[in-house]
Amino acid sequence: MKNLSKEIVGRIEEISQPVKIMHVCGSHEHTIMHHGIRTLLPEEVEVVAGPGCPVCCVPAREIDECLQLAEKGVTITTFGDMLRVPGSESSLAEAKEDGADVRIVYGVNNAVEIAQKLDNEVVFMSAGFETTAPATAAELLAGPPENFSILSCHRLIPPALQFLIESGEVNLNALIEPGHVSTIIGIEPYEIFSEKYGIPQVVAGFNPLDVLMAVYMILRQIKAGKAEVQNEYKRAVRDEGNLKAQEVMEKVFYITSREWRGFPEIPNSVMEVRDEFSQFNAREKFDIKIERVKDAPTGCICGPILRGVARPEECKLFKKECTPMNPIGACMVSKEGTCNIAHRYGSLK
Repeated sequence: MKNLSKEIVGRIEEISQPVKIMHVCGSHEHTIMHHGIRTLLPEEVEVVAGPGCPVCCVPAREIDECLQLAEKGVTITTFGDMLRVPGSESSLAEAKEDGADVRIVYGVNNAVEIAQKLDNEVVFMSAGFETTAPATAAELLAGPPENFSILSCHRLIPPALQFLIESGEVNLNALIEPGHVSTIIGIEPYEIFSEKYGIPQVVAGFNPLDVLMAVYMILRQIKAGKAEVQNEYKRAVRDEGNLKAQEVMEKVFYITSREWRGFPEIPNSVMEVRDEFSQFNAREKFDIKIERVKDAPTGCICGPILRGVARPEECKLFKKECTPMNPIGACMVSKEGTCNIAHRYGSLK
């Protein structure tokens, strides 16, 4: 593996040129930082992290929705990483400390099991990208108990990429696409970015050689004057994706527009429960209304970090007030968050 990585790095150096490559996957950022991949690349080849952490992308409004439900006595179930993500004024962890029934689960199926055993309303906060949405959809199709519902926080990666490209804020030249998401959606949703904007793209796996190979494939496209979507992760990703997963998502969810943390409203970027399943939609079931939202704690630059225009070291709270043990911003909470990864593995430079 060591010799192969040296060979790939050597090939990268041979065709290197100035390029800004964005990835949108917390697992990719973990690989890059853990293995020091940025230190292996020529300085002119810049790899920046985008909105690849599904927990980090959940905006304060959706945390506030859960907090409102918790205040009504509803049992809240969600992934462990979600507990400390900040809402406008509080978090689910703080609500739990104050007596709210907030429970950590490993998946939507565990939340359903809790609902089957409780004589209380149970809501699952279903965060995640296209990777986790099929499991949520499958549970609703299977007919969960009447006291179960979900608060859909599922988000779609391609619309966020389109927003970033068209905003011009990042000035990105190429994309490393996320392997997990791509196992579900395939490569077709990315093709417009190459065809319309001339952006080279590579779907990549998660070991160091995958990432290095993706960088090399991108540089090779640029050298050849091409812009297309290449699939480096063929051992897991089919060009068409997972058709069964796409089918169950289509049956349960419709696509609508909503803000992300650090982003304004992104068109057609979130999944909401269809009317046919409205009895399992917590927003409909409990008529949730959130009027005022404070999106970021004072001093936190999680938004710019998620948009790829800032690094954790540029935040005055990083490694001081904000640490994994005491996260101020969402990007420090999850192990997929850019700040959390940077804190564990050193500088992004």
